[in-house]
Amino acid sequence: MERTITTIQEHARELNLTGLAGSVDLLLEEARKSEPSYSDFALTLLETEISCRRKAHLERRRKAANLPLLHDLDHYDSGVQNGISQVQLRQLRQLLWLDQNYNLILIGPSGTGKSYLAGGLCHEALKLGYHALFRTMDELIQTIRFKEVTTAAAREYKRLVHAHLLVIDDIMMFPIEKSVAVGLFQLINQLHEQTSFIITTNKNPKEWAEMLGDEVLATALLDRLLYKCEVIKLTGKSYRLEHRTTIFEQQQPAEGGATRKKRNYRFKKS
Repeated sequence: MERTITTIQEHARELNLTGLAGSVDLLLEEARKSEPSYSDFALTLLETEISCRRKAHLERRRKAANLPLLHDLDHYDSGVQNGISQVQLRQLRQLLWLDQNYNLILIGPSGTGKSYLAGGLCHEALKLGYHALFRTMDELIQTIRFKEVTTAAAREYKRLVHAHLLVIDDIMMFPIEKSVAVGLFQLINQLHEQTSFIITTNKNPKEWAEMLGDEVLATALLDRLLYKCEVIKLTGKSYRLEHRTTIFEQQQPAEGGATRKKRNYRFKKS
């Protein structure tokens, strides 16, 4: 029996059925207990391979997406009052707007959850099989600047133009040089009818002209982004500052107004 299992594993690897090769001994053990029909067992073998391939494919797309550390909306703090309701969040997670090539612009002060929401929606898109990417504005600038110079930047630019969803995080935080601004417009102009964008920013669209140094270019850029777009204004205090931690241990007041560390002492009996 062991030799038969080894042979099956070798054949599976030769046929590039790596998921099946890694699970065949467990599947056979389960089959001995449940005694399925031949057709059911064959179906289980194929489903095991397909499941493994889908997981591997999702992991590759997650890696390429470059999601922020916090991106799982299942852990989103429903108690946060930042201007978006739970009903709206559920509607956004359904991704109907993505099927219709709608854009989202998340605008608000730092710490109100813009990047978390954008990363979470990007993650939802990945799980449904979309080619979704999360890029900071600085990463995008470097790609635009060097796409004609380095192979890595050219490869990255190609990934961008084939995305179903492109998140641009912290757009217009800093002024952009003219050549990069033109390159940004060219990218969005190329994608705006076939790709959805999620834009996070703390700048009002009226301030974009100042960051780009060109009112005409800013108007043309916004025209493409806002044509089919939902603008979501986030408000409130910074979540990070409200929930920041300290490196110091708790201290309690001592007599005379001074503070002292609370310590536990052990005494030996004499």
